[in-house]
Amino acid sequence: MKMWKRNLIVCWFGMFVTSIGMSQIAPVLPLYIKHLGISNTALIEQFSGIAFGITFIISAVFSPIWGHAADKFGRKPMLLRASLGMAVVIFSMGFAQNVYELIVLRILQGVITGYSTACTTLIATQTDKEHAGWALGTLSTSNIAGSLLGPMIGGYIEENFGLQNVFFITGILMLITFITTVLFVSESFTRENKKVSSIKEIWNIVPNKSLTIIMFVTSFILTLALYSVEPIITVYIAQLSHNTSHVALLAGITFSASGLANIIAAPRLGKLSDKIGAQKIILVALVVAGIIFIPQAFVKNPWQLMGLRFLLGLAMGGLNPSVNVLVKRITPDYLTGRVFGFNISAQYLGIFGGSILGGQVAAYLGIRYIFFITSTLLLLNAVWVYFKVYKKLNVNYPGLA
Repeated sequence: MKMWKRNLIVCWFGMFVTSIGMSQIAPVLPLYIKHLGISNTALIEQFSGIAFGITFIISAVFSPIWGHAADKFGRKPMLLRASLGMAVVIFSMGFAQNVYELIVLRILQGVITGYSTACTTLIATQTDKEHAGWALGTLSTSNIAGSLLGPMIGGYIEENFGLQNVFFITGILMLITFITTVLFVSESFTRENKKVSSIKEIWNIVPNKSLTIIMFVTSFILTLALYSVEPIITVYIAQLSHNTSHVALLAGITFSASGLANIIAAPRLGKLSDKIGAQKIILVALVVAGIIFIPQAFVKNPWQLMGLRFLLGLAMGGLNPSVNVLVKRITPDYLTGRVFGFNISAQYLGIFGGSILGGQVAAYLGIRYIFFITSTLLLLNAVWVYFKVYKKLNVNYPGLA
């Protein structure tokens, strides 16, 4: 088996488990905080929001830092650092004695993140151009699928094995990720003698700055759109369903439907982007996704919503790998880790921003407006991509067409 294919398999598993570790706490967090001694409902909600969101904010800050380290020391050392560190930290959450220890551990989890950044950089730099879109598309399924399936997996473990075992089982999976990375990931890394330290220096030597910014914003909008429904999905399902006994299960399936579709679509659309151009996939995916959001506001039952979320996942499956392909092609190898770090930071901010947006819009305007606002953001992003990327790519960046 070729080295890049073996690396892809290990990185896929590692990113899937890492994403689960980042998101699986969502459904069990209020229960665990209550278990730690907080009985006031308002305080439980407050601490839950802080504990969940702070990991993604801290991760957004540290992803470029670990991307820099990956460019400097190699990607495999960053994979080992992140997987072992997360295994220890997540496992330790099961022993937290109070909510403040839990929050500190969630902060530490955000600090030591970087597995996704290192994996994306490793695959992007060591996969031949003909297979880059397919490889990055396949890899992207792990991150999104893990994030979307994580809450359902966390809820299942809690219900069948207990609260603390959510953390113990995830920690053990991260340890397995560490071991498989040690044994099976290979890297041909040559450090370039280019000393670039500050963000300003990095930005000054990034070619095609406007295109890079558009890709970052697109990554942000993509994850914001996927997660805008997360805070209200249970409430919306309850409104649509006449059988209230299975609301939690239906909500988990509905939220995860787009993740399943993403797993199916992303490798295929990534491969297609290798043939027809990543910019075409990005434009079409944004338009289709923006349109699919609108009927979600008018569904009459949970099954219609599930179907539309599945179609949404199929459409959005082409976005992340195509963005990564373009970022790879416009970025020098010695900056790849840092630029991908910023791109993943944009995704983490999108997860946090989507959760905040969904909750606030639902509270002040109503649930259905979430779908209208998210659709508008996607379609505006599509217009921006059409004029600044699709139409001008052949003229300004002929090597990327």
